[in-house]
Amino acid sequence: MRIVTRYAILFGLALACSGQPQVTHRGSDPLYHDHIGDLPQYRDIQRQLAQGWNTWDSRSVLRYVLLPEGFAINLGLKQHSWLEEQYLDEALIGRSGEGAEQIRPGMRTYDGSYLELEIEWQSFHARIQAGTDGMDDLVVLVTPLAEPEAPVSLVVESAMLWNGSGALFPVADEVVGMLTNRRVTVRTTADTHYDPYVPTSTPYLVVGTTEPVGIYTGAVRTVDDISAILTARRQELLDEAAQFGDLAEAFLAIQSGVAWNTIYEPRYGRVISTIGRLWNAEYGGYAMFGWDNFFLAYLTSLASRDLAYANVIEQLRGATEEGFFPNDNRGNRTKSFDRSQPPVGGIMVREVYRRYPEPWFLETVFDPLLKANRWWPTKRLNGTLLSYGTHEAMNPLNEPAVRTKRTAGYESGMDDSPMYEDVPFNPDKNTLELQDVGLTSLYIADALALAELAAILGRTAEEVELRERAQLFADGLETVWDERAGYYFNWRTDLDRPSPRRSPTLFYPMLARVPSEERAQRMVNDHLLNPEEFWGEFVIPSTTRDDPSFPRQRYWKGAIWPPLNFLTYLGLRTYALTEPAAELSRKSLDMFLAEWRRKGYVSENYSSITGAGDDRRLSSDPFHSWGALFGIMAFMEAGHLAPFEAALDGAAQ
Repeated sequence: MRIVTRYAILFGLALACSGQPQVTHRGSDPLYHDHIGDLPQYRDIQRQLAQGWNTWDSRSVLRYVLLPEGFAINLGLKQHSWLEEQYLDEALIGRSGEGAEQIRPGMRTYDGSYLELEIEWQSFHARIQAGTDGMDDLVVLVTPLAEPEAPVSLVVESAMLWNGSGALFPVADEVVGMLTNRRVTVRTTADTHYDPYVPTSTPYLVVGTTEPVGIYTGAVRTVDDISAILTARRQELLDEAAQFGDLAEAFLAIQSGVAWNTIYEPRYGRVISTIGRLWNAEYGGYAMFGWDNFFLAYLTSLASRDLAYANVIEQLRGATEEGFFPNDNRGNRTKSFDRSQPPVGGIMVREVYRRYPEPWFLETVFDPLLKANRWWPTKRLNGTLLSYGTHEAMNPLNEPAVRTKRTAGYESGMDDSPMYEDVPFNPDKNTLELQDVGLTSLYIADALALAELAAILGRTAEEVELRERAQLFADGLETVWDERAGYYFNWRTDLDRPSPRRSPTLFYPMLARVPSEERAQRMVNDHLLNPEEFWGEFVIPSTTRDDPSFPRQRYWKGAIWPPLNFLTYLGLRTYALTEPAAELSRKSLDMFLAEWRRKGYVSENYSSITGAGDDRRLSSDPFHSWGALFGIMAFMEAGHLAPFEAALDGAAQ
């Protein structure tokens, strides 16, 4: 009778609060451009994305959250021993350190309808599969893969995240969530046992882990029932991948590489793809970077129009008041107000629009992208070309390195590249003393992409402006062409001579359509395909193989980075250099899939000596979304994505 009375009271409380808002953006914020996100078409997209069960909470891949309410089921693990007990309440991919959980991520969907992983922690080793049955119900199957040396309990915790409205309480062997508009009952297929010493403050269930156990909502189910549902969901994902033929495995790796890092971000009430959950934790909730997130928009466009649009629009909402896209955009409510990152926004958005050509989207994104393009010459002009830099700006959390050589390097996205060694930062110019071929080329390509979008919109004045500005910088690049070497060299403005340090960014003039056909062919034959410089079994190293820093392989001193391969590939396609483009795509895909098959990882960068993403010489996040760029080129090669070199319909030739 006591349980019935408490149930009735809490049910009444839940009904009483049903008129309160569910998990959503709590109001305007001067750091964000809310008018971009308030369009009715975009509100509908976010409403569609932010629903159902998924690993929405960035803090753990074992926490399943129901949106829009924010009701969560978290899987915790309790290791028992003769002297002490340890508890794992949150799990992340790639976490390091003594005693850290080891997770091998597997294939999954964006919407959470199916996902799988393996986890090892202490003496626990299991496969965990999760998915949905219809729109409302979650099913999870935990299958032990080894008998633990000491008992391990599985703790099924309940929670209401992000101040969502609802009430939680235990009823016999169940946990009940009374939400604003529905009741959710959580059950398990195993017998529960009483453990009052679980370190959690909300209702929970505790079960053993020696046999397969199911956790589920909705109607009563058996392990076999849950297994059948998950088998069906898994097959649906495999069928989706099968449409890409020989690239089915690559599709699964690309989608999984981004989907595991796609979260619900509660401060602004949005579903977004982030660079990585480890970065999100370090940066106070989420981490978005100035060029990474434009790449993620393109990657998600392969399978999801809604997520691609969301990733573009959320990146635009985060622009600074000056108009540029910040190097860091962090969950701790600060940004890099002093620096941007390489200008690829127009390039990538053009490709997203090419795949999903909806007028409202183009009308929404064009002006913020144009404002960012106009910003670069006002702040980073160094003579006739552009240079990376950093300038005096608001600094609410007192970042110590602002307006220094270090933060100018951060703006390049290639933080410690040998190209910037011994290059001074000029505080009067707010730039490095290096006219940057890669930056200037990307800027030209960005302007040309936006000019095509302007033509479609009928923005003739802006199209002329963009093409004229692109030509002005293209003319500037001609001044740093070295006929003897066959290169556009970066230029040391402090020494008035070319810089001898080389990286794949020196091939970006092809992306900007600057060199003649003859020059482009020479750059590729003499340098890109030269095994003493860039070519080899594993390509493309971030500095030449004959550079003194190459053996280090750490960070940008020789490691292979996804955007360098991808942008070089686009340049090769621009000049119809089909054989090297295809070979670069194949080598990138082989390296990418080898790591995926070996560890389930999609790494931040890879060794150009071993091809591994976990080479001990590297500094590489094991699960970093933009690693999927290594695989996406193959889809353009196979015709699943439109050719980059083709002009948009309606754009001027």
